Amino acid sequence: MLFKFKSKACADLIMLDADARRLLKIMLGNDPVKGIVLSHDLPKVIAILEQAVALDEAERKNRQEQAQNRVAPEDEASRPQNAVSLSQRAAPMLKLLRRSLAEESDVVWGV
Repeated sequence: MLFKFKSKACADLIMLDADARRLLKIMLGNDPVKGIVLSHDLPKVIAILEQAVALDEAERKNRQEQAQNRVAPEDEASRPQNAVSLSQRAAPMLKLLRRSLAEESDVVWGV
């Protein structure tokens, strides 16, 4: 399933289900299939998402430093790491939110 985020301020943003739901949970606390973020709520939503990205980056850096400081057991070394960071997933959403804020446009979405 695909989520389509729309705003009068810029082009549509289309995301895969899992990525969109992850960002919606971070921004809103839940992941509704349809919804709206009003323009006056955008600063709060942007701040929440930026804080989550910063926290994720700090955790990734910490894990990388720990991995460099010790030899990982075979089973841990073979475990796949999440190659795409939250900051990469959130970048298009943050761009849409910031542009919508600048033009005072609401953001709506649906599947």
